[in-house]
Amino acid sequence: MGQSASAKFHVVAIAEAGGIHKPFVEAAKTWLAQEATTEGFTIDYIENTDAIDEAFLSRYQLFIQLNYPPYAWKPAAAQAFQRYIEEGRGGWIGFHHATLLGEFDGYPMWPWFSTFMGGIRFTNYIPGFASATVKVEEPTHAVMKGVPPQFPVKDEEWYTWDKSPRGNVHVLASVDEHTYSPNSGIKMGDHPVVWSNEHVKARNVYIFMGHHPELFQNRSFTTMFHNAILWASHR
Repeated sequence: MGQSASAKFHVVAIAEAGGIHKPFVEAAKTWLAQEATTEGFTIDYIENTDAIDEAFLSRYQLFIQLNYPPYAWKPAAAQAFQRYIEEGRGGWIGFHHATLLGEFDGYPMWPWFSTFMGGIRFTNYIPGFASATVKVEEPTHAVMKGVPPQFPVKDEEWYTWDKSPRGNVHVLASVDEHTYSPNSGIKMGDHPVVWSNEHVKARNVYIFMGHHPELFQNRSFTTMFHNAILWASHR
């Protein structure tokens, strides 16, 4: 992992090796390489939390949780990440699996991360996928600059949680469950999908979508991601 002294800022992204989300991760890496060149940042990738501690995180102004759940973190990594977020030592962008909150693969839920994501717990998802319309709720937020008022997202899993995070986070966009195609009975009612927790010092944004590589052909998604990088890294 090398860092150019001339870079404007440094990014680290965590993504599990292999698995069904590998095509999304590979598409993300291709897109992020172009972004890094255009915007003048460096990006390093890790596949687990083994290397994460305070010294490691101090090298980066932005942490991207590209494809990694909020469990199986090493204790030192969890502690360092918590301070990174609470004290605003850097920014954070999380996708998809970051709200897979509960007991999975023999691991307990990480309560702090649940609170960070709005005090939610994962309950269900649409296993056969559904396309839907996402509606922007905060068009003036920096992450939503240039994003249309509503935009389609194809073939997504649309997690549900035990409650809406809305009371604890700043919701930037939500999915219109009435537009599910095919229709699904797995619904929340109030269903945020992009939000930021303003109770911590770090600039942070969670973007639920993150299953298919085709998202990088979706201009609304890439615009949000681009904006989030510059905003969360204080650029």
